[in-house]
Amino acid sequence: MQITGEIKRILDIEEVSESFKKREFDVVTNDQYPQVLRVQVVQDKCSILDSFSEGQSVQVSINLKGREWTNPSGEIKVFNTIESWKIDAI
Repeated sequence: MQITGEIKRILDIEEVSESFKKREFDVVTNDQYPQVLRVQVVQDKCSILDSFSEGQSVQVSINLKGREWTNPSGEIKVFNTIESWKIDAI
């Protein structure tokens, strides 16, 4: 799956644990009604964003990820993530 748009902001690398790091960036889509999407890259892919800048047009290859979590009161929550594995300048 791919999204096309302009990079609005690139955040710093976040070290979630000793064995996991991620970096998030926002993309504004080129749709009739533009959407701002928060996308993340993880692990060794974090450095991909070093060669891009805010305002640059890109095509982002993504996977949609989701997981369930049960809170202490037993209520089930679902969390979704947009994870990129490739970014191309256009």
